[in-house]
Amino acid sequence: MRTSVTGLALFVISMAFTENAISQTHKKTNKRPNFIIILADDLGYGETGCYGQKIIRTPNIDKLAAQGIRFTDFYAGSTVCAPSRCCLMTGMHTGHAQIRDNLEIGNWDDYLGQAPLEPNTFTIARMFKKAGYKTACIGKWGLGGPGSTGLPNNQGFDFFFGYLCQRHAHNHYPAYLWYNNEKFLTGNPEFSPQQKLTGNPKDPANYKKYQGTSYAEELFTDEVLHFIKTHKDSSFFLLMAYTLPHLALQVPDSYLKEYNDLMNDPPYRGQLGYLPVFYPHATYAAMVSALDDATGKILQALSENHLDSNTCVIFTSDNGATFSLGGVDPAFFNSNGPLKGGKGNLYEGGIRVPCIAWWPGKIKALQVCSIPYAAWDIMPTLAQLAQLEAPKNIDGISIVPALNGSKNPPQHEFLYWEYTSTGGNQAIRAGKWKVVRKDMIKEPMRRFELYDLSVDPCEKFNVAGQHPEIIQKMKEYSRKRTPSTKPEWNFLHN
Repeated sequence: MRTSVTGLALFVISMAFTENAISQTHKKTNKRPNFIIILADDLGYGETGCYGQKIIRTPNIDKLAAQGIRFTDFYAGSTVCAPSRCCLMTGMHTGHAQIRDNLEIGNWDDYLGQAPLEPNTFTIARMFKKAGYKTACIGKWGLGGPGSTGLPNNQGFDFFFGYLCQRHAHNHYPAYLWYNNEKFLTGNPEFSPQQKLTGNPKDPANYKKYQGTSYAEELFTDEVLHFIKTHKDSSFFLLMAYTLPHLALQVPDSYLKEYNDLMNDPPYRGQLGYLPVFYPHATYAAMVSALDDATGKILQALSENHLDSNTCVIFTSDNGATFSLGGVDPAFFNSNGPLKGGKGNLYEGGIRVPCIAWWPGKIKALQVCSIPYAAWDIMPTLAQLAQLEAPKNIDGISIVPALNGSKNPPQHEFLYWEYTSTGGNQAIRAGKWKVVRKDMIKEPMRRFELYDLSVDPCEKFNVAGQHPEIIQKMKEYSRKRTPSTKPEWNFLHN
């Protein structure tokens, strides 16, 4: 259906009038603004419509982008879960952050969590709580397990509901979740998220045992809607950390029906880890759509409670899409768009992620920003929006001028990542230049690869030999890291 020129003009005029009215309403209220971060889990750069996805339908996320600002060169804190979340929470990149890699506590099935944040870490939640905000984290944590110093309630959150251990979050139908420091029984049977199919692989009934009755993501959304409604008269900060579309491939049939056209690929029987699934492609697409549906419900709740004009929403992901594992097929969906690599490495596909900022009446619609920013910028940015003081000794900068459409917004001198798994990796971006150094545990003096992202965003052409002066500058940046307190996270010898 085509929109006439006259109809489109009327729509634009109507939107402008509505935004002006919202802005006037916001000016009249004395209530401090609310902030919601919707953090996806393993959502790739190209997996939403507004970032080029052609198969998976994401109308609510696309609407969020159309009504706000979309960042084309935004980066996660790391290429895997725990360090990425630490960067977001503390405003520090992985050259300075407490958590620089996934580090499991206990045995695989103990669900004791990952390396915890240290006591009294100044997190974004603690910043808001000190200012009198109500603070909540719902979903996946991954920065400290049961009884540790890293518990959300020990790190500035008044309320927590979800998974403490990210291994526990591999099952979207868990037998329990954590409600603050107490176990909340979901009614699902206990079963491992790592199994191989038993029975006839052509019989869809044999895959039903890898589902339950209570889908964690829907429980999270219910809790979010309740939190918004019960705190509508307060100022709040909410970290909504969905575990979608992270493995295992599991989704209620109500979401799966939307993708009947994708139900022609062979079943996945669990041979590459995680759980068997009868319709891998359709299930993955449905999981992304479930995330989109949840986003729409949050926006609707803000509108129904008259909070949309006074709430800033940030939508982003913790790293790029996963590699071919557990039935996931990133090539089929073009999950990381044109970018090289994916989760687990420091090429663009592993760390460049979607990021959208939305605040009707405050952030102008239909903006696109191509300046490189990163997850560690969120803390100082929200601090400025809330008129709070962010810590001085962090790596993040406030990007409020970019949200406001400034022609000369602030820019980083450089962005930095390090990641010790898979041999030890380091990456730096400075303007259009990006360097990657790999396998540094075996070869501490490993040479940099150099890419000009302005003409080579896919990192196909290593031009290090042509620009020794750039390499030298990047080496200087690489030496600005500080040693980690954990020996296994120190691998650099410059």
